[in-house]
Amino acid sequence: MQFQVREKTDADGEWLLLCLKENWGSEKIVTRGRVHQALELPGFIAEQNGKPAGVALYHIGDKACELVLLQSLIERIGIGSALLDAIKRLAADRGCRRVWLITTNDNLAAIRFYQLRNFSLVAIYRQAIEDSRKLKPEIPLRGSDGIPIQDENELELIL
Repeated sequence: MQFQVREKTDADGEWLLLCLKENWGSEKIVTRGRVHQALELPGFIAEQNGKPAGVALYHIGDKACELVLLQSLIERIGIGSALLDAIKRLAADRGCRRVWLITTNDNLAAIRFYQLRNFSLVAIYRQAIEDSRKLKPEIPLRGSDGIPIQDENELELIL
């Protein structure tokens, strides 16, 4: 199954909004007490047969690239890895020293995915989701496998 990765454009807004609402509850993404308006973030789109198959959104600041969102709509064909590679290349080109991200404690598949790609777990912010829910009430109480969503886990890759 072939797919292509390209930069996100304004034309992706309608599809992306639907994807965000369906998979993330809204277009707001909260990390470390910061609300990101996902539609306004730059990023990359993976397409298969001209249809969206994944998205990666990022924010650059302080010589670091935060991977705000990575979503693959077709699992296990390399879309997530290709989007992550695009982010890493962009971050290096922009002079970033690291790529980092936040995921919740329940998201064991994401933690596994990133650790298999040489990211290190560098911090656990205990009970941080309690504050995040004040900014984004759509965050559910339980996530993958019924695990209570409580903590933010920070992973990073040094470039």
